[in-house]
Amino acid sequence: MFESCTDPSALSGLGWLLCYLTTGKHLLFYASFGTVLALLVITAPIALAFGFGGALAARSRLWPLRVFGKAYTAMVRGIPDIIFFLFVPIALDQGLEYLRHITLCPDWTEPVRQNMNFLVCPAAKLPPNSAPQIVHEIYGFILAVVAFSVVFGAFAANVLFGAMNAVPRAQLETAEAYGLTQRQITRRILIPQMWVYAMPGLSNLWMILIKATPLLFLLGVEDIVYWARELGATKSGIYDFPHPDWRIWYFLALLVFYLLMTKVSEWVFDRINTRLSRGQATLAGEKMRKASI
Repeated sequence: MFESCTDPSALSGLGWLLCYLTTGKHLLFYASFGTVLALLVITAPIALAFGFGGALAARSRLWPLRVFGKAYTAMVRGIPDIIFFLFVPIALDQGLEYLRHITLCPDWTEPVRQNMNFLVCPAAKLPPNSAPQIVHEIYGFILAVVAFSVVFGAFAANVLFGAMNAVPRAQLETAEAYGLTQRQITRRILIPQMWVYAMPGLSNLWMILIKATPLLFLLGVEDIVYWARELGATKSGIYDFPHPDWRIWYFLALLVFYLLMTKVSEWVFDRINTRLSRGQATLAGEKMRKASI
């Protein structure tokens, strides 16, 4: 906050607004946009890796792997997303604490489950109670990333599985005729060819991931939705900067932010799809071929 903002009651007009928009809580609000972007940047490749593994497992010749891959995609796709977003962080948090509990506190005699409570020894708590607030926030963010990755990894697996099946069988049979092993066919023919078929589904999945980021609020992460609600709510005269209900303006700012994110994403995916379609025997590739004639 600027030095001139030390006495908000003496301010008015633009000076009041400038000081209001530079309070500590507003700085946290601005930083929360970075939290959303960090979630997208970190989650997208992890979810894609989960999806890639799930798709390959579903195509595996080994029965256990094939069952695991299909069960993973079917289970996550068949259960409401919000249940997984709430279940995965809780299950992961309690699972890690339980492993630490049996390792660090072998002499602990009380049961971990006591009625509806989950109680472990103080040394097993994650993060430790003595840890600074930033550690708790990072830990919560990591759990959120895992939850998002598990859910969207299943959707990505379904998209990639369909894309792999869309690759012309004749190309794979030709590779077999030339003596390539199954692993070589997958690495050199199947995977490079599948991306053009997968991009429409992956681009839609990316848009859904963008729209799902407000669920961070449900996972206890102080994201842009949390701060928009907190800062926009009515503030009475007991606050330094009292104001009426301004939530509509804060949420309008979030609307513009998400629209810009969507527009930039559409442009990027269009460029990627155009590049991948070059020389491919697809509708997009045929359109490019005819346009060049």
